[in-house]
Amino acid sequence: MNNEKLKPVLEALFAAADRPLSVSQIFDLFSGDIDQPTRDDIRKAILELGEQYRDSGLELKQVASGFRFQVKPAYESWVSRLWEQKPPSYSRAMMETLALIAYRQPITRGEIEDIRGVSVHTNMIKSLQEREWVKSIGHKDIPGRPTLYGTTRSFLDYFNIKSLNELPSLAEISDLDRYTPEFTFVEKSDTEIPSPLAD
Repeated sequence: MNNEKLKPVLEALFAAADRPLSVSQIFDLFSGDIDQPTRDDIRKAILELGEQYRDSGLELKQVASGFRFQVKPAYESWVSRLWEQKPPSYSRAMMETLALIAYRQPITRGEIEDIRGVSVHTNMIKSLQEREWVKSIGHKDIPGRPTLYGTTRSFLDYFNIKSLNELPSLAEISDLDRYTPEFTFVEKSDTEIPSPLAD
């Protein structure tokens, strides 16, 4: 299949998919076709398709799980008006916990508590796991064998990055509110049980 035939097929797949698609997943969708494209054909067509959308309101973005169409950041303020619901609210404690897991992984709950100086409620970690941003990646080889936590591909996809290397350095994050203006923070005490994250 040549690129001119392949690009509209890819365009349709990315538009219809409810998740990012990897090159391997796309390749498997062509399994059994007489003119099945190679993985290199798919990569080349993806690059050309990305160029095609360079001057539009959409972009073909690569994240950890693959490629997806998304609205360019410059147009988000208008697109967000399509939905009347308020953005999800996250407690500062939850975002600090998530940041520590992202930057210090693998990390235990006890280590998070040592750094933050307050206890981390079980429901907070559970909420991050239900959101599929955090997962258990093993146990630390010390008495009690506490669970080690790390981030997931879903975390990378949600924050629009391919790898942890794309996270800003800690030195760059001087003000959490300024760095994440899209989040609405709610003030909750660390002892209060956080409600599960909204979708």
